[in-house]
Amino acid sequence: MKIAVKDFLVEPNDKVRLKKWPTRVERFYRSVDDYQALLAKQRAELSKLQGLLYADDRYSLLLIFQAMDAAGKDGVIKHVMSGVNPQGTQVYSFKHPSTEELDHDFLWRTSRCLPERGRIGIFNRSYYEEVLIVRVHPEILHGERLPDQAATNSAIWEQRYQSINDLERHLHRNGTVIVKFFLHLSKGEQRTRFLARIDDPNKNWKFSSADVKERQYWGQYMEAYEACLSATSTKHAPWYVVPADDKENARLIVAKVVVDTLRDLKLSYPTTDATRQKELLGIRQLLAKPQGKQRKKKR
Repeated sequence: MKIAVKDFLVEPNDKVRLKKWPTRVERFYRSVDDYQALLAKQRAELSKLQGLLYADDRYSLLLIFQAMDAAGKDGVIKHVMSGVNPQGTQVYSFKHPSTEELDHDFLWRTSRCLPERGRIGIFNRSYYEEVLIVRVHPEILHGERLPDQAATNSAIWEQRYQSINDLERHLHRNGTVIVKFFLHLSKGEQRTRFLARIDDPNKNWKFSSADVKERQYWGQYMEAYEACLSATSTKHAPWYVVPADDKENARLIVAKVVVDTLRDLKLSYPTTDATRQKELLGIRQLLAKPQGKQRKKKR
C-alpha cells in the first residue's frame, strides 16, 4: 500500500482541528516481516541520500518532533534514523531550560544546535515547547525573566509564532530544510502505553508521575497544538500530523516524508573540473607505478 504523504500535511493557513485528524489509519504493511522489509528499504535509501547531502554541501536538514508523552518520538528517531551515518547526524533532546538558557531569548538554546550544511539535525522537542507547554502553563513565563510588558502581553503567543516563522524563513533562505512532525496520539492509547510501562519492570524507568499529571491538561494541550500547527505550517517549513497509535505505521510515514524531502532537493555529487581531473590523473599515474623491490633488512 503506497503512502501518500500529502494526506498528513498541514497546508499553509489551514485551520487545524485535531479531532478531524485520525490517530490511526489503515496499515501500510501486511505483517511484521513486511513492515521490517519496508522500513529497511527506506533506511537504505535514506543512507544514500545522506551521503549525497554531505557531498553536495549546500543544504542541511532539520527534523523537529513534537508530541504528547508516550507518542513514540524516541522510537521513531531510533528506528528511522538507525541506518544513517552517525557522524552526519546530530540529535538534541530539549528538557527544562537551564539558568543560562533562561537568560537568553526563547530561540537561543535551540539556535546553537542547528545542523551545519551537509548534516541532518534532529530536535526531540524544540523551540515549539515555548508555545505549547508554556501556553498550557503560563506561570512558566515568570521564570523566563521577560520584561513586564512582554510577560503580561495577551498577544505573546502570536508574537512567538511570528518569531518562529521569521526564524524558519531565514533558515530556509540559507539552506536549512525544515520538516516538522506532530505524532498524533489518542488519549486512550497513551493510557494503554502508560499502563504497559508500569506493568513491565524493564519499562518502569520510562514512567513518571508527572506524565499522568499532564493528562489532566489534555484538552488545553490539544488547543495549543491546534493553534501552533495552524500558525506555523508553511510551504518552507511544513508540519505533518502523523497518526501515532500504530507505532510501526508512524515510522513508515516519517521515513517516507524524510526520503521524499531529500529527493526533492535534487542533490548531486560535485563535478570535477579540468584542472582537478588533471591533478587526479597525475596522482593516479604515480600510484600506479610498480613498487621497487624492498631490500631485506640486515639482522
